[in-house]
Amino acid sequence: MTIAVRWQQITARVAAACARAGRAAADVTIVAVSKTHPADAIRAAALAGATDFGENYAQELVAKAAELAAGASPPAIRWHFIGRLQRNKARLIAGRVALVHAVDSVELAEELGKRAGGAVQPILLAVNLGGEATKGGVTADTAPAIARALVAVPGVSLDGLMTMPPPADDPEASRPHFAGLRTLRDRLQDDLGRALPVLSMGMSHDFEVAIEEGATLVRVGTALFGSRTYP
Repeated sequence: MTIAVRWQQITARVAAACARAGRAAADVTIVAVSKTHPADAIRAAALAGATDFGENYAQELVAKAAELAAGASPPAIRWHFIGRLQRNKARLIAGRVALVHAVDSVELAEELGKRAGGAVQPILLAVNLGGEATKGGVTADTAPAIARALVAVPGVSLDGLMTMPPPADDPEASRPHFAGLRTLRDRLQDDLGRALPVLSMGMSHDFEVAIEEGATLVRVGTALFGSRTYP
């Protein structure tokens, strides 16, 4: 099955999930998770209609962006950094991506703000609602204080929250985590007195449930590009 056909299937599933939730399909952005996949695959997805692409590794993102920009008719791409970002790699990302999805410390936000080159870098606060020790992210209890600190950091804009539930075969197992992130976002909006419009949640196996619970960004990799191969 080609990337173009998979993209059509994914967009149809997004539209159906939005219809069930009484939402407009335009309210949900699909971030094509292209980590480990070559630039040619990204170009094929862009030709099929994808506009937003997510990478987990700073150097890989920079290299692919340069390769695609150097080609004939470079595709119009909005890059997202979706992995855990080390502070010493912030200089590679700040000011170059539409959104950094997984900020979980004030120190990282400060580094991004310093390295944004006078621009304002949009960020999301990563929340670890599953309590998994192997994943980054703040807890629901510490999120309010950290969010208050993030909105005061120069050079960044806190636009919302992201989460990644514990792995589960049943997509419904993710629903409480998605609903919990939406509830937390609503509380933080009241606490901060400002809008936090972005909810980044849901991946290839559970993005429809995430949309039903309010996701505005879904991260889809395997369903679009197929299984990853690691060196």
